[in-house]
Amino acid sequence: MPELYNSLSSHLKSVFGCRVFKVSIDTGLPCPNRRGGTRGGCSFCVESTLVPKTFEAGMGVREQLVAGIEYVGKRYKAEKFIAYFQQGTNTNAPVDSLRAYFREALVPEVAAIAVGTRPDCLGDATLGLLHELAKERPLWVELGLQSANDETLSGINRGHTAGDFRDAVLRATERGIRVCAHVIIGLPGEGQADYLKTMDFLAGLPVWGVKFHQLQVVKGSNMENEWRRGEIRTLSLDEYADAVAKCLERLPEEVVIHRLSGDVPGELLVSPVWGANKFMVMEKITGLLRERNTRQGAKIPGRL
Repeated sequence: MPELYNSLSSHLKSVFGCRVFKVSIDTGLPCPNRRGGTRGGCSFCVESTLVPKTFEAGMGVREQLVAGIEYVGKRYKAEKFIAYFQQGTNTNAPVDSLRAYFREALVPEVAAIAVGTRPDCLGDATLGLLHELAKERPLWVELGLQSANDETLSGINRGHTAGDFRDAVLRATERGIRVCAHVIIGLPGEGQADYLKTMDFLAGLPVWGVKFHQLQVVKGSNMENEWRRGEIRTLSLDEYADAVAKCLERLPEEVVIHRLSGDVPGELLVSPVWGANKFMVMEKITGLLRERNTRQGAKIPGRL
């Protein structure tokens, strides 16, 4: 029987033959959407939610990797690791500076590199550097799309359009760089038709991976104020699981699903509280797929 969906863990096991886990890295590179405090950043975002567990102020990339590898290796019995440049916008610097950061991650234990960034922060010179690095290690970029609806993107102060995302994906792919798209289910004003439109948008692009997040209201975000005023709501677990199951049906079966839900530190999570248990969320989604006798790609024409 085919897998319900093409999970990242299964993909990594098939490529490397062992357990592979991410080690998060903070380069200190800022998000341009917060530039000078004048743009405010995305309404859902609080940067502190992504700080690596083993991070201490002043640690360089290599130091963070060493500490992270020790922590993750012991906890998850991992044998190889992905250097995940997660915090901030990790292409928001001159190429020479980026080269120094990324090359620090090329240690024997690191099997691959993942670079978190934005579609409006991927210049040609940066793509050239990433292409160069991809010759030494498997590499992908993680790009936040969140929604293919430009009205939604404007409403959450995302600072780019769906067209900007499309352009970044095509330019990266031309250089042999894989792209993992981030999407948020449950953004203000959106419903099922919007989620499926976003999936169809991604299915029409050479996207290698997709990472799902539920809309999460976190302490200190601009969205927290909207939520407390009753201007927005978050989805129930049943609503979210139903939406993701239907989204998976619209994605090509070869697309790697990096995660089915997001999580933030419990002390920062305002709503929905069910998001704290990602394993329960995963079981709910996979249970729906089994119950409906469906799987990833099941509703793409010609792939039944």
